[in-house]
Amino acid sequence: MIATPTSPSRQQIEQAVRQVLRKQLAEAGSRHAAVGKSANEGPNPLVVNVSARHVHVTQEHLELLFGPGSRLTKLRGLYQSGEFASKQQANVFGPRNRMIPTVRILGPCRDYSQVELAYTDAIYLGMDIPLGVSGRHEGTPGCTIVGPAGAVTLSQGLIRAQRHVHMSPDDLAHFGVRDGDLMRLRIVGPCGMVFDNVLVREHPRVKLEVHIDTDEGNSCHLTSATHMELIK
Repeated sequence: MIATPTSPSRQQIEQAVRQVLRKQLAEAGSRHAAVGKSANEGPNPLVVNVSARHVHVTQEHLELLFGPGSRLTKLRGLYQSGEFASKQQANVFGPRNRMIPTVRILGPCRDYSQVELAYTDAIYLGMDIPLGVSGRHEGTPGCTIVGPAGAVTLSQGLIRAQRHVHMSPDDLAHFGVRDGDLMRLRIVGPCGMVFDNVLVREHPRVKLEVHIDTDEGNSCHLTSATHMELIK
């Protein structure tokens, strides 16, 4: 007897699509690129890093997501001293139960919880997410973060982080700028371009570092860049 092939059900198709999407989103969320060649020749090397989608949480919210007494476990260090990508990941839900899975939680814990996504992430969730600055949540939408032990619903704190540069006082003096100023970032390479409105953020103990999101890093193909330059 010859077996007759059966068509997959709608549920099977949707499940397969979700599995592929989760894999692709997880891989995209793990990208992290840095370039150390600079045309500025300042007191510190200029580094540009792609900041992939991630979550910041308070200790209280961490325990709601992962259980009482939970602590963030370091997976790898980030460029700024004391900051790290943790082993913990959570799922981010937007309207209509659209989900971005396995979003990395960065440590250490903060005094606020916040989710940072790229523009394409926002499109997928079906949300209009405004450009924002970390820690400034007024007028931003919220979302639900789900972990293995529970969920946290934020009334606000979902942002697309404005591209920015972390500077120490020495860097501010070299570039002739102040905290809150806007600069331009010139990327030289096969897909070179200039990014406007790079926000200057001052801290006395930071390394000179520009953060752009995944969309921006892909658009200039940061990994192939040969030089970069901050322009006042």
